[in-house]
Amino acid sequence: MPEAKPLGRFVWFDLMTTDPAAAPVFYSRVTGWGTDQFPGPTSYTMWTSEGVSLGGVMKLPPGDGSAPHWLAYISSPDVDKTVKQAVDLGAKVLVPATNIPTVGRFSVLADPHGAAFAVFTPEASAPGHEGEAQLREFSWHELATHDYPAAFRFYERLFGWEKTSAMDMGDGGMYQMFGRNGVGLGGMFNASPQMPAPPGWLHYVLVDDVNRAIEAVTAGGGQVLNGPMEVPGGDWIAQCTDPQGAMFAVHARKK
Repeated sequence: MPEAKPLGRFVWFDLMTTDPAAAPVFYSRVTGWGTDQFPGPTSYTMWTSEGVSLGGVMKLPPGDGSAPHWLAYISSPDVDKTVKQAVDLGAKVLVPATNIPTVGRFSVLADPHGAAFAVFTPEASAPGHEGEAQLREFSWHELATHDYPAAFRFYERLFGWEKTSAMDMGDGGMYQMFGRNGVGLGGMFNASPQMPAPPGWLHYVLVDDVNRAIEAVTAGGGQVLNGPMEVPGGDWIAQCTDPQGAMFAVHARKK
């Protein structure tokens, strides 16, 4: 039986945006997601696939200062313990541990190089599932940072992630892949000087057809930054921004 409160699994994804009303229209056309409303006093639209919730969309708080972005929640059996460990390892607390009634407890952190992520302990069982991602779920998680070996050690100690394979990208340096319980989760690399953005996570949504997805991106007012391109193994990817500027990526498995 899967653990109700596992350690180190990506379980939820929030889009922090300036236009939460427009975002569902754009992403539904690109990814095929549905939407649902969280039953509570505060308006919160959730992303769904096959009727199962996988994240949500929130308006950036006034004066927040950050650009629109995706925020991933990583599961922990004990948020407070994980936050303390993360701080001891050099992380910074952006949002202190907070209860969400009937849902669970979370905290938002910046890793020692500045990349933001959230930690979540569910009240009952964690969202999502073990094993490989299914269609319309987030399938890959990529960290662009300044020192990927140090970044990996941080997340390894915090979540128990394991190195898998590594790929030499030539002038782009090494691309270190990582996983959990035998399932690949993503990769880490050092951003080049040509990448002006600060360290951050990029999350890939599994789609049936990358070309069809990027057609919907451009038709909906987003931009394709890179791709479509074939990656080793035969999968296809493209990296994009939505109309408000949040970065995301799409991924299609080899046919």
